[in-house]
Amino acid sequence: MPCFIRATSEDSTPSNSVLVCEARKRTEDARMESRSDPNLTRSFGLLGATALNMSNMVGVGPFISISLLLATMGGPQAMLGWILGAIIAVCDGFVWSELGAALPGSGGSYRFLREAYGPQSFGRLMAFLFIWQFVLSGPLEIASGMIGFSSYAGYLWPAMTPLGSKLLAASVGLVGLLLLYRQTTVLSKVTVTLWAGTVLTMAGVLILGFWRCDLKQAFSVPPGAFKFSSGFLFGLGSATLVAMYDYLGYYDICYIGDEVREPARVIPYSILISILACAVGYAAINIVLIGVVPWQQALHSQFIVSDFMQRLYGRPAAIAATVMILWTAFGSVFALLLGYSRIPYAAALDGYFFRPFARVHPTKNFPHVSLLTVGGVAIGAAFFQLDVVINALITTRLLVQFIGQIFAVPLLRKRLDPAARPYKMWLYPLPAVVAFLGWTFVFLTSGWRYVAFGLLTLALGAAIFFLRAKLTRTWPFISSEKGLSPLRP
Repeated sequence: MPCFIRATSEDSTPSNSVLVCEARKRTEDARMESRSDPNLTRSFGLLGATALNMSNMVGVGPFISISLLLATMGGPQAMLGWILGAIIAVCDGFVWSELGAALPGSGGSYRFLREAYGPQSFGRLMAFLFIWQFVLSGPLEIASGMIGFSSYAGYLWPAMTPLGSKLLAASVGLVGLLLLYRQTTVLSKVTVTLWAGTVLTMAGVLILGFWRCDLKQAFSVPPGAFKFSSGFLFGLGSATLVAMYDYLGYYDICYIGDEVREPARVIPYSILISILACAVGYAAINIVLIGVVPWQQALHSQFIVSDFMQRLYGRPAAIAATVMILWTAFGSVFALLLGYSRIPYAAALDGYFFRPFARVHPTKNFPHVSLLTVGGVAIGAAFFQLDVVINALITTRLLVQFIGQIFAVPLLRKRLDPAARPYKMWLYPLPAVVAFLGWTFVFLTSGWRYVAFGLLTLALGAAIFFLRAKLTRTWPFISSEKGLSPLRP
């Protein structure tokens, strides 16, 4: 790892800086040796990286959120959310690209925030806050797939009660948890299966519906739909929030940056291609679906793809499409449970999160405490409505992970030499400014309840961090000399 410590006062001498850097290097070497991780193979090229991003972006999201998107603005004009969301995602993608190319290791946001803000100072706080909010926002994202599964199951079981629907959603998470509570080596197979099912479903919708799509019906916006007002502004913000939920995952390659070939080239291009491809795909699916199923009906549908297929080819075809959606939804729950449970584990192993999360099952060799925590929170969240889960997910995650990372870019530019930053975002700092304004707009228009929820969880996390730091005598309650030693909770 490069040393980011630089002299900060006029009376600092080069020798002091060198000593600090050497101490930091010994600390990092000791930490890496204690973890005894094997060297990872850089096997991900541009195609593999793009496939990874897109498989995590799509999942079941577009098939369960279209009705929510239409409801935000009361008509097809809500597709403006896709456009604005794509702009925010592209600009934010430049942020991820610069950080990922400069720090191409495992961890993604956890690593970026820790290093940019200082591993022995504010970086500890930012890393903790990221994991803190991720323990909530990650399970909320998993729960959305569980709720989506239950919603589409309602097409096959029309008599299912609202309570039965919630219990089914929770059961999906429980089954996924039970399947993962063992030593598993099938992640790649699950990813390929999930991706194949998703591609087949999207392709089927587009191909089968293209010839029957009524564009006039798809763009039949109500009178005054584009009249500017506070209602229009908040509606656009809500539509963009739903769109950003569907775009989540364009940065997933950054979580395994030490397995990427030519990260300075592969990471930026894979992010950009993923966003543009999904933006076009989402818009096309939206147009085709409401070009067959009138948006007035689609707005209230819990299983829009099933309704779409029934209109075109009857109930047997709709049942087949529903089964594919259910498979995609369960696959996304399984894969996210597996991947997200490793993030708190890695942070705890480094000493930046609570020690119990670093525990590994004594015989099956997987992080069981982290898995049970993430799975348990996801199962609890499955009892809420889908719109509540999506709003809480975005407003909780964006404050630290997305907005915090935007400020990490200029911090790293000050700490790192240009040679250590192989990718520089285009038109800097314009993309970062647009991303900041976009995320802030999404946050402030999400509704006062979600704004308060996001701020409250952030404040609670900060309070817990400082209390824990005081009890364990870590930063900021230690001297700078002690801060050079490995820090453990």
